[in-house]
Amino acid sequence: MCKVVVDGRSIHYTVLGETAGGPTLVFLHEGLGSVELWRSFPDAVIARTGGQGVVYSRHGHGWSDPLEEPRTPDFMHREGLVVLPELLARLGVEKPILIGHSDGASIAIVHAGAGHPVAGLVLLAPHVYVEDISMSGLDAAWERFETTDLVERMAKYHADPDATFRGWGDIWRSPEFQSWNIEESLEGITCPVLLIQGVQDEYGTGGQLESIARQVSGPVESLNLDDCGHSPHLDQPEAVVAAVSDFVRR
Repeated sequence: MCKVVVDGRSIHYTVLGETAGGPTLVFLHEGLGSVELWRSFPDAVIARTGGQGVVYSRHGHGWSDPLEEPRTPDFMHREGLVVLPELLARLGVEKPILIGHSDGASIAIVHAGAGHPVAGLVLLAPHVYVEDISMSGLDAAWERFETTDLVERMAKYHADPDATFRGWGDIWRSPEFQSWNIEESLEGITCPVLLIQGVQDEYGTGGQLESIARQVSGPVESLNLDDCGHSPHLDQPEAVVAAVSDFVRR
């Protein structure tokens, strides 16, 4: 297990593949994710594209250090503007392709929109504002948290699964988060962008992709997948690996 201290706390990460002059892909997980919860997706993309992959768990996730205080509505800005730049610098990664899922996609948007050097963005089920469906999906997740063995299952992937879930759920459900919006970051994105969304996404609609495609300054490709929910890389792995690999190679 590789660890590095970033923003004063330890982060668990893993490196896949070889550099060999290829691109470096950095994977940013979703709100309840971790290194291991990407499953085989990063390996599959690296196998098809070459280069190197960096997969890490944010503070409060996986085997990284726990959160020291409750999250605030600007937590994704801190991740994108403070934590991610420091992590990339410590690992010697320059101008990566960022592959973000859900909250991880939003963090990638904040990072790239602020002018940090990025070769490309792959955004899986991204959020740039809060929708009613986002809250409905979160309410359903919260019910599973309270009535099923969700915490026990999460314990295989998180040091403190209860704190991980509450750290995500509490801030998203808070009244002050309902006005959260990062559309102001979009104009600053000049690199190529690949957007991927499941038609049956339980946390967001195609309006998120439309907003991003309309406001970024670089070229955009969009892929909407049927029979697919909030995790396209798990629900439609072959289609997503093929699309991401083709985008990376180009």
